Amino acid sequence: MPLHLVKLCVGCDSVKELKAWIAERMSAARKKGLPLHHIHVTRMTPKRTDELLAGGSLYWVIRGEIAAREKLLAIEPFRDRDGIGRCRLVMQPRVIAVSPRPMRAFQGWRYFNDDAAPPDLGKKAAATVAAMPEPMRRELRDLGLL
Repeated sequence: MPLHLVKLCVGCDSVKELKAWIAERMSAARKKGLPLHHIHVTRMTPKRTDELLAGGSLYWVIRGEIAAREKLLAIEPFRDRDGIGRCRLVMQPRVIAVSPRPMRAFQGWRYFNDDAAPPDLGKKAAATVAAMPEPMRRELRDLGLL
């Protein structure tokens, strides 16, 4: 059973904004001839790498909800220019909307078991949910209708 990471998506207010941000980064990478992977740098390196790379994803918390995920491709520890240990989380640059689930703020990332992961939304459902005004979507979720 794969293991996942869950992390706050600081600076994004919606899945749509996250997708646009990643598309912009992929366009820049394409122009520079770099591999088309979404890379997120963290300070700590996950210890359970084998489990994470056995089909795991990085689930993004956006505005207090687990809202989307990206498949993990690699975990690359490195040292930055100041000699501080860092880690690159290399992901497939395809954002998959998931059934929104509330999650309180936290620092860093957390492990997330596969059986606790929210299900993916189908393309039609994801488009419908994304088109809803944010307050309406949150209220429907709170009522158990989403």
